[in-house]
Amino acid sequence: QVQLVESGGGLVQSGGSLRLSCTASISGSRVILKTMGWYRQAPGKERELVANIATDGAKDYAAVAAGRFTISRDNTKNTIDLQMTNLKPEDSAVYYCVAGWPHDTNRESDYAYWGQGTQVTVSS
Repeated sequence: QVQLVESGGGLVQSGGSLRLSCTASISGSRVILKTMGWYRQAPGKERELVANIATDGAKDYAAVAAGRFTISRDNTKNTIDLQMTNLKPEDSAVYYCVAGWPHDTNRESDYAYWGQGTQVTVSS
């Protein structure tokens, strides 16, 4: 059983920064989550991948995140962080933590576990 809990969302002005965190609570037998990451969904838009990171530290960023967002991971604590800088109003969305063993890290259906989401609002 794996539960993902996000934190760190909120309201920030354009150009500001926020740090999102996600902790995976794992019960039962030892589970290693190969890939963890973040998706986001803005009102009226499709959900999109933001970034992901594997247990070996390999990272992948969507174009919207490259150069502004940094994903990091602590395998000992089963946590990931997403440091977001130079935020823009179009970054406003609900951000979801995801985890699992995806065959295709860009396919959201390949992620077995999802958090409840945390709201990020960037004012202009």
